[in-house]
Amino acid sequence: MQRYKFGMDEVVTKVSILREEFARDHAYNPIEHVSSRLKTLDGVIDKLRRKGLEPSFDTIRETITDIAGVRVTCSFVSDVHRVFDLLTRQADLRVLKVKDYIAEPKANGYQSLHVVVEVPVFLSTGTHHVPVEVQFRTIAMDFWASLEHKIYYKYDRRVPQELLDELTDAAVTAAELDARMERLHREIRHRTPGGATRRV
Repeated sequence: MQRYKFGMDEVVTKVSILREEFARDHAYNPIEHVSSRLKTLDGVIDKLRRKGLEPSFDTIRETITDIAGVRVTCSFVSDVHRVFDLLTRQADLRVLKVKDYIAEPKANGYQSLHVVVEVPVFLSTGTHHVPVEVQFRTIAMDFWASLEHKIYYKYDRRVPQELLDELTDAAVTAAELDARMERLHREIRHRTPGGATRRV
């Protein structure tokens, strides 16, 4: 578990460096905030049992890729893809898996861009390659996902159908808001201070 924590810390550092660079050297910062979480060992074992697998260190290494998780929240969908590209192009990271729930949202409306990267962790025992799941979201996507999580927790995952329908409708509204804000953002960036639209 310590190796997973160190791998998570490595990814957080990489994203934080990008965030600080944009804040210092560019007129616009695409990263709003960064958070991380590490599953407990009990949580990992419960997940294995739900999958019908016998808990062991080998099984954990071979099947569970989201023990260490990092969430990167951006303002706009274009920022999500930009930061994703900047992170996954780094030479010491290896991309293991990508799930683009923005291009293809889940049935309940959930949207996010997930990537599992393998990061080297250098310890006294040698180099260990650790998987870390990174989720990229807009502010609207993160707000929706947070609300969904609270509702599922409150109802112990047995959510009434009318609430599920409301959540799906809210996901559509959040996606529409993202698209509208993206258009406004582009329009503002393409206008000169005097109000004229410049060519780009």
